[in-house]
Amino acid sequence: MVHDGVEPLGGNMVIRSHAELRKMLEEERTRLKLLLKRAESPSTENIGYGNHMADDATEAFEQARDLSVRARVEDTLIEVGEALRKFELGTYGVCESCGVTIDWARLEAKPAARLCIKCQRRRDFGL
Repeated sequence: MVHDGVEPLGGNMVIRSHAELRKMLEEERTRLKLLLKRAESPSTENIGYGNHMADDATEAFEQARDLSVRARVEDTLIEVGEALRKFELGTYGVCESCGVTIDWARLEAKPAARLCIKCQRRRDFGL
């Protein structure tokens, strides 16, 4: 499933080792950098100069959407970079909040996970 133009890491793959997760993260970093490089910087200079107000509104909407997708790609790139740094530090797969080892299934589903599922739920739902 694609969300905001960014495909999730892992997908339906069966991952058997930390080396595979690291390789996946490195490939994702490369892919995200290419996406950002290909993206044109949005310009608002032409808004208001179209032939019709609806055309201007469409252009403004598309630019706002493109900015949102770009921000999501940039955020994901940061998450992936942080996960790769954790490999270098030897702390990959350790919850940043409580220090327990993150469940393997969670890492397979979200290789850039920073929190165990319990701490993530606490953060997301204020539990």
